[in-house]
Amino acid sequence: MAWHVNNGIGIHWREDGPSDAQPIVFLNSLGTDLRLWDGVVSALDTSYRCVRIDTRGHGLSDAPSGPYKLEELTSDIETLVQQLDLEEITLVGVSLGGMMAQRLAANMPNRIARAVYSNTAARMGTPKLWADRIESVQRCDLDGIADTILDRWFGADFRHSKDISYWRNMLLRTPTHGYMGCCHALAQADLTNSVVTLRAPALVIAGSEDGASPPDVVESLASALPIARFDVLDKLGHLPMAEQPATFSRLVLEFIEDTAHA
Repeated sequence: MAWHVNNGIGIHWREDGPSDAQPIVFLNSLGTDLRLWDGVVSALDTSYRCVRIDTRGHGLSDAPSGPYKLEELTSDIETLVQQLDLEEITLVGVSLGGMMAQRLAANMPNRIARAVYSNTAARMGTPKLWADRIESVQRCDLDGIADTILDRWFGADFRHSKDISYWRNMLLRTPTHGYMGCCHALAQADLTNSVVTLRAPALVIAGSEDGASPPDVVESLASALPIARFDVLDKLGHLPMAEQPATFSRLVLEFIEDTAHA
């Protein structure tokens, strides 16, 4: 296990692949941890330096009392990137991690070569939506709303597979105050004005059965970005890298190759 400390907060991260290879930085969604990327990393780590981070309040990272701000979550990643002296980075972020990736691309443009924004937007939900989510967690704990969350996360076929229990357990292992802290961050985050300035080429991915970030919402991000390609993955939900890691890995690899000499 590897640890990075930012402003007294311990951030858990993991590195796979050659240390001198081109880096890919993976950022997870609300309610998941760095294991979300296992299938993708196993397909890419022979040729790329794959760095995964547990978002503050998730996985093995510290979960201080909230609320959190998107700027704080992003700072945890920025300081690690600086510590590792990563350059020519391919950012890959999903949902909350996708918003963090957008902020990183704005804050560190000279280090970011390209970005994959999966199942995300410049603004996700509304303050009321996230206030209601926090109230539900306070009232029922994550276990009480797990079924609703999983329905949003996955396509119909995957929801009825035996694999769903793994993702339920990952969600329920998330510290409650860490989950709520990130809900606060999402409630306040609005990157609408900054995404139009991002110059790194972007691949924007949606799932046709995403109940959390529907394709039209994700497409609005692609439309706002100066340089972006938009793909919709059929019959997949909010976490396509979990449902079909081989498909997701292929898209990332093709995007890196297509933009290598842009």
